[in-house]
Amino acid sequence: NAGLLTTFLSPSANVFLANNGSTIAVKTAASQTADLKLFDNGTQVAAEPNATELETNITAGAAGVHKVEFVATTATESDTSSFIYVVAGNVVTQNPPAGTELGINYIDNQTVRFSLYAPNKQIVHVMGDFNDWLPDGNFQMKRGTDNATWWLELTGLTPGQQYRFQYLVDGAMRIADPLSTLVLDAGNDPFIPASTYPNLPAYPTGKTSGIVSVLQTAQQPFNWQATDYVRPKKTDLVVYELLMRDFIDAHDYQTLLDTLDYIERLGVTAIELMPINEFDGNQSWGYNPSFHKALDKYYGTAEAFKLLVDECHKRNIAVILDVVFNQASGQSPLAQLYWNASANQPAADNPWLNPVATHPFSVFNDFNHESQAT
Repeated sequence: NAGLLTTFLSPSANVFLANNGSTIAVKTAASQTADLKLFDNGTQVAAEPNATELETNITAGAAGVHKVEFVATTATESDTSSFIYVVAGNVVTQNPPAGTELGINYIDNQTVRFSLYAPNKQIVHVMGDFNDWLPDGNFQMKRGTDNATWWLELTGLTPGQQYRFQYLVDGAMRIADPLSTLVLDAGNDPFIPASTYPNLPAYPTGKTSGIVSVLQTAQQPFNWQATDYVRPKKTDLVVYELLMRDFIDAHDYQTLLDTLDYIERLGVTAIELMPINEFDGNQSWGYNPSFHKALDKYYGTAEAFKLLVDECHKRNIAVILDVVFNQASGQSPLAQLYWNASANQPAADNPWLNPVATHPFSVFNDFNHESQAT
């Protein structure tokens, strides 16, 4: 016997956008006869004694975050289910400060400015560790006069602390920042050993879903040692191409360090790494990129990668990166933001990606290199 359990049969989404005054159809169920009550931000809006179902309409309230709770109570037990609807405030039209770039702008040790390019969206919120993952009005992004650039400045952060966050677009879609340098993936991160990526931030389980971005102010700059390194001439290149996944069993940068003496003895003047930026899953050749600016954690930390590059340069070995600029996987926010689900391809209004590739051979989603957004 599982005891008393409650659920919402409708609405199906657990977080969504609603207009002030609109009607939200609610249907609930309990696993056994109980006293049923429905609350919107703590105010009771419906009740059904000695029942297993409660069905009603609620009217969306004032701007802000509304938590709707369904509470079932018997003489011995109680259970609660909930969903959140967001009523947006008026969008503030204001251009970001001069010099703001897309992505995460680090202003000082306590301040960041988020900037997201998302034309023709209605509303965008930032949610994360700094607001308990609730998209309240203080975290509603401003929109530039181009009707496309969304931005928000956030201060009061603890210097050096890692914060996890996402954008909530139109009250329904959760995405990481497309230009993140570190992302978290609930499905794949548990299979990355601590020896490869020590102190990997935990995924905010129970708070959200989908890929999550990580920001950190006051990051210490890397102390480069090979400051007098000079690249080999192109005519002197002896290139060793390798896939981190297969070349060494531990598949991480710190283990590759131990092999540099061997590679140097071979007469190699350049190591070409198959794609190391964030791709779908953990084990891949890397040609399915999802975040072009983030390193895939399966190979180690950014610090470990910099140390590898520095050690290569001490040996006068160049490091060449194989980077995939022609496509993005469906996991990329650039695909998710404008997606034609029925055709399973980028939507016609996607600013970055062609709905169908313009060349005969294509995998994943083809970048439109004639688009200004790209």
